[in-house]
Amino acid sequence: MTQKWTEKQNRAIVSRGKSLMVSAAAGSGKTAVMVERIKRLVLSGECSVDRMLVVTFTDAAASEMKQRIEAALTDSIKDPANASKGEYLRRQLDLLPMANISTFHSFSLEVIRKFFFVIG
Repeated sequence: MTQKWTEKQNRAIVSRGKSLMVSAAAGSGKTAVMVERIKRLVLSGECSVDRMLVVTFTDAAASEMKQRIEAALTDSIKDPANASKGEYLRRQLDLLPMANISTFHSFSLEVIRKFFFVIG
């Protein structure tokens, strides 16, 4: 089943060449839009899941995002249209646990831990 996206949702999904922030009301489809964007970036080979930064406000939202991305990649592997990308997509699933999909706070803390010596 193909999702029907609004014009703004589609712009967020297909926009390339710049950073992107998706902000909208609860229940408006932000997670679905971001999962679709990430899925398309991975399927096209434009970006590996471990090279993205995806931040949200809650641990629950970050966890849900990872679960949905995993489901989307798993579905993509099963799609005969992606038969030639099977090994690549399985590698993306292997990399997903290392993907930087977290809360703003968790990401900031990780940066501080890694680069504390620069901060002073």
